[in-house]
Amino acid sequence: MNSDIRLEPRVAIILGALTADSASLGLHWLYDPERIAQIEQTKGLVFLQPDVTDYANTRGYFAHGSKIAGDSSGYGELCLLMLRHYAQHGQFMRIEYQTEYRNHFGPGGAYIGYVDSPTRQTLLTLLPLKPEEFPEISGADDDQFAALATIPVVVATHIGSQSALSTKIEQAVRLTNHNDTAVAAAQFAAGVLFAILNGQSIAQALASALSLAGEKLSPLIEEILQVRTLDGQAIAKRFGSACHVLEGVPIIAHIAHHAPDYRTAIEENIRIGGDSCGRAIMLGAIMAAYTAQQNEQNVSIPFEWVARYRKLSIAANALTKL
Repeated sequence: MNSDIRLEPRVAIILGALTADSASLGLHWLYDPERIAQIEQTKGLVFLQPDVTDYANTRGYFAHGSKIAGDSSGYGELCLLMLRHYAQHGQFMRIEYQTEYRNHFGPGGAYIGYVDSPTRQTLLTLLPLKPEEFPEISGADDDQFAALATIPVVVATHIGSQSALSTKIEQAVRLTNHNDTAVAAAQFAAGVLFAILNGQSIAQALASALSLAGEKLSPLIEEILQVRTLDGQAIAKRFGSACHVLEGVPIIAHIAHHAPDYRTAIEENIRIGGDSCGRAIMLGAIMAAYTAQQNEQNVSIPFEWVARYRKLSIAANALTKL
């Protein structure tokens, strides 16, 4: 029996991102592919309970001691926050979003977990101010993956031209990442999703979005598109597997280009190690969107994976409102 579920492509973008992030949490920031391979043989790869012993005597940072299997990373929380914002307001409203961001991630907020550098610096900007004083650009000069966390929602809710979408993307990214490299990476990722929603294959979408990638990322993506077979670990050794977009976006492009389905893509991403959750948001969105577009295939996201995402009911309610 096929246990995958088929979704409308715009819904698939968002659930694909949220599910992939949650699936990757248990081994997030473990930088040892050999250790990950050992863990896979005994525990599996997806929706693992974060366990400090998995990180003992090896390269990694155990950040999720307060989490349980099925929770989101901070990236997933950002993605869900943007989804709930659109569900409540019907459009992006900057000051309201910055207020919700501060209330969620700031002192006394609902978020419990690791706070990365872009989030911390953005909060330091927003916390002393009244909402009417919030600057249009409140983000840190930082190119880490918080920059891509809200992109699936912004693209999935967008109706209009590529140029209008680009304006929305820049505004959203600079609220947390006031950094040109981060913005270019987000424009490229959004361009890939936009092209897929307009009927292009993943290979076509990666190529057509190259013009949006900027001078630093474009040659890396061009190099990636010349690789003929799936080998995520080799690509990670070439580019790195940490939290910066110039390391992670080429890996996303490589896996999306070659993986046959969503499940394979997300598992390959976890096996690489490093900032697997940061990469998972866009990789999950791309793979879910593309497979949802394929009329001849009744596949999108594994049903048992979606069911293990602990905030599924919150996401589903928001999607229903949209």
